[in-house]
Amino acid sequence: MVRNVAGVMAELEPEDFYLLSGVEQGMRFSRWVNREKLPEYANLTAEEVDYRLDRCMQRDLVQRKTIQYEGYQLAVEGYDALALRTFAERDTVQGVGAPLGVGKESDVLEVQSYKPLALKFHREGYTNFREVRRERDYTSDRDHVSWLYTARKAAEREYEALETLYPDVSVPRPVDHNRHAIVMDKFAGVELARAKLDSEQVVGVLDLILREVATAYREGVVHADMSAHNVAIGEEGATVFDWPQSVPTDHENGEELLERDVENLVDYFHRKYPRETPETVDSRAIAADIADDAFESIRAYVEP
Repeated sequence: MVRNVAGVMAELEPEDFYLLSGVEQGMRFSRWVNREKLPEYANLTAEEVDYRLDRCMQRDLVQRKTIQYEGYQLAVEGYDALALRTFAERDTVQGVGAPLGVGKESDVLEVQSYKPLALKFHREGYTNFREVRRERDYTSDRDHVSWLYTARKAAEREYEALETLYPDVSVPRPVDHNRHAIVMDKFAGVELARAKLDSEQVVGVLDLILREVATAYREGVVHADMSAHNVAIGEEGATVFDWPQSVPTDHENGEELLERDVENLVDYFHRKYPRETPETVDSRAIAADIADDAFESIRAYVEP
């Protein structure tokens, strides 16, 4: 999806981006932007809007729907194009490469810059809008919320968390942020859910991950969505990624979310490595010690 947008970027003219920006502005107020409002939002004449709409429709950057009026909204590719243009103007991104990962709530690609980096496009709300609005606290105080807003807020929250945590916590180094997109360092390793640990590695790897969770808590951040799919295991240790649902430790549910994070991790190790993970490794006790800044090592929870 995103590579197709990268391929048409060179075909787009400045006025095309004016049109896309105008649709973006209009979506702050309604899901479908009235065609009659676009000259004002895009700062283009009505004739120029018609021409630019045709160009952008041909490239699948905008969508049209006739309701009580002729309405337009950005396709996900149109929002991607706006973010890519900003990164190009900042010289953050010089080219887009192969996909690194595609999920329900994000697409991640390799990009060329002064070194290979990762570009993450957030998709929260694009296909699962009702679920995201129900689960994310940044949508609760707004009457009109578009998928652009939920995706942008998710990217903002993740970028803020990475800036807070790096380098004390093993997270991807944040490089740049615009709209719903983040540029960050690529990280090595295999997703924990796909990793095959040797027996002697199991307790040590769990300890590494819990140390990162504890350090993040000391820095004031709870991941709030920890799982075997949000940790990478490599030769240099564990990297924790995907922080869009993170909350500060003083959040009203901060300790509850911390306990859930720890429970998710410990339960995963108990299920996948039952022989190597002692039953005495108690997630509630560990979470309580992390909250009290008393967690030092998982060895304290392992029977001698």
